[in-house]
Amino acid sequence: MRQFGLIGYPLSHSFSEGYFKEKFLQEHILDAQYANYPIVSMKEFGPLWEVHLSLQGLNVTIPYKKEVIQFLDEMAPEVASMQACNCIKKVENKLVGFNTDVFGFEKSLIPFLKPHHQNALILGSGGSAAAVKWVLNKLGIQFITVSRNECDHSITYSDLNQTIMETNTLIINTSPVGMYPLIENCPDIPYEFLTKDHHLFDLIYNPNQTLFLKKGLVQGATIQNGLEMLHLQAEESWRIWNV
Repeated sequence: MRQFGLIGYPLSHSFSEGYFKEKFLQEHILDAQYANYPIVSMKEFGPLWEVHLSLQGLNVTIPYKKEVIQFLDEMAPEVASMQACNCIKKVENKLVGFNTDVFGFEKSLIPFLKPHHQNALILGSGGSAAAVKWVLNKLGIQFITVSRNECDHSITYSDLNQTIMETNTLIINTSPVGMYPLIENCPDIPYEFLTKDHHLFDLIYNPNQTLFLKKGLVQGATIQNGLEMLHLQAEESWRIWNV
């Protein structure tokens, strides 16, 4: 029996296990299993492969998309470039890293893009933000990273003003702020400057409509959550594991 799974911590919010179990059932895939592996630290990563000898692939989620890089024997070009990995395939005892967030984000974003979406704000600076940056670079969209802590390559939430908000009509939340169960939280941006020209993309999918998205909707902005992106990246992971 081929074994696949998801590492991260915590995994109570995880979508992947249920998705793949339903996929295997619906498509009559009888030779594969998928399970969650909530590891508290990456010290458990090596032993995981030793205990589960039939493990052939893993998805990687918060907070290990960047930390897992050090354990890879080979990596796809986009992973080498962004230093973030969310999909691992075992090939002849070597661990090869991929990033299917890139595929899912690009395919789900493109239908919503309008000609005026030339500048973007990326909220957060973790592994998911790396995939978003890679795609925006590919699409020729300029972006500014917004982080809680000031650094050379980002601004802070307190720096956001009317001019910045009106110029950057694409706003992507890559942070976990607003994720279940803390659904009363939202990124600290000046929502009053949002307009009908703005598009808000929240990579969170639980809840279906975060407070971030709700506040954008009130201002007339178009919105989308991360569910379609998640479906797309899951299917891309499955494709990678089977080629």
